[in-house]
Amino acid sequence: MNVEPSIWPLAAVLISLLGTVPILLSDRRPNLREAWTVLISLGKFAIIAAMLPAVLEGGGYRFTLAEVLPGVAIALRVDAMGMYFALVASFLWILTSIYSIGYMRALNEHDQTRYYASFAVAMSATIGVAFSANLLTLYLFYEMLSLSTYPLVTHKQDDEARSAGRKYLTYLLGTSVAFTLPAMILIYTLTGTLDFTAGGILAGKADASTVSLLLVLLVFGFAKAAVMPLHGWLPAAMVAPTPVSSFLHGVAVVKVGVFSILRVVFFIFGTGLLADLNLGVVLTTLASITIIVASLVALTQDNLKRRLAYSTIGQLSYMILGAGMLTAAGMTGGLLHLSMHAFGKITLFLCAGAIYIAAHKSNISEMDGLGRRMPVTYGAFFLASLSIIGMPPLGGFLSKWSLVIGAIDGGQLLLVAVVLVSSLLNAAYFFPIVYRGFFARAAEGNGREEVREAPVLCLIPLSITALFCLGLFLWPSLALQLIQLVVSP
Repeated sequence: MNVEPSIWPLAAVLISLLGTVPILLSDRRPNLREAWTVLISLGKFAIIAAMLPAVLEGGGYRFTLAEVLPGVAIALRVDAMGMYFALVASFLWILTSIYSIGYMRALNEHDQTRYYASFAVAMSATIGVAFSANLLTLYLFYEMLSLSTYPLVTHKQDDEARSAGRKYLTYLLGTSVAFTLPAMILIYTLTGTLDFTAGGILAGKADASTVSLLLVLLVFGFAKAAVMPLHGWLPAAMVAPTPVSSFLHGVAVVKVGVFSILRVVFFIFGTGLLADLNLGVVLTTLASITIIVASLVALTQDNLKRRLAYSTIGQLSYMILGAGMLTAAGMTGGLLHLSMHAFGKITLFLCAGAIYIAAHKSNISEMDGLGRRMPVTYGAFFLASLSIIGMPPLGGFLSKWSLVIGAIDGGQLLLVAVVLVSSLLNAAYFFPIVYRGFFARAAEGNGREEVREAPVLCLIPLSITALFCLGLFLWPSLALQLIQLVVSP
């Protein structure tokens, strides 16, 4: 792999961090503040996209800030896996920024400047995780993300928000310090490095019991992935404004957790070592339990955002399930689900926010007949639901198909059942929402006739992300090219 020294990875991380300055200075000029937010999001995506050609050719970029330990530097490296995640996250930030303008203004939310500034810092942390060259750098950006999103989770500043914020930090900081940090120290002691290396760095350096311990520590240490039982922070965080729920807790924060687990599986342990020690079963067992239990709990939730939150918990573990299969198709399916779920779930959350703006309803039982008044919103919700369920011709079908093929290739027929049964459960908790919206008759005198679609700045982003759910089925080639470079370097 031809990795060139370059300042571009640093620029991709810093642009939104430095962008907090003009955002904060524009506190009294909302139009300018929001213009800065959109411009910075466009700039971030442009910088990342400019590095794509070199990555597709098998190359990349590296920037080293400082060597802090012998053999360990704070450094950034752009490779296929990081590029794949960074493209998804930075593109969706553009749409979320536009949506936020419509949402925050429609509800006349307080402290909007703090909201946009915190979002920008969180995006720097997200791209920092994507482009980290080693486990130490990833750990630092991971912690930065936890701290920068705390103001977003507690945005409402009421007792419920503060309680959710305490749980948020307790889970995410507590697990990273208690599990990830000791694992990182032990890996450095064993190998003398923390660099992400194709094929891993632990082969021949540790016995089976030590490798098993490290794997468990890192899976639970990256609690943003919400593997059960360390999932309670995610439903609690739904108290945040919907754009926060949609992007940070539907895409960036939770995907950083899964991305971190996948990064160490591929580049610290190595799939060959995990296969030799038969440790893929650890990942598939934890993932299977989370997928099924979260899907069952989602069925019981009447609050729409909480139902989507439990859906997210289950969907995240599809990605871990694919990695644990240790087959080419399974790993491809797990990585592919990262983007398929991102576009599908952000659409669902954006629709939930649009419903709240237009009808001030948050419980599914109160949403009868809303689909006839909000056809664009409910149409987008339906498309995204089909993708998350895994039905053609939506993108989620491709990732779940690859997971099934990967399970068959590995002779793991129980995992085929997990994917199929959980997909039926997905349908069971999504279809009633769409049915009630379009076909259930609303009670008389409840003001349904006054409901209209949300503001256009909310409708445009959710319509685009819904169309991407279809587009990713028809044109998945870019995602597959990048994934192929990860699975078969």
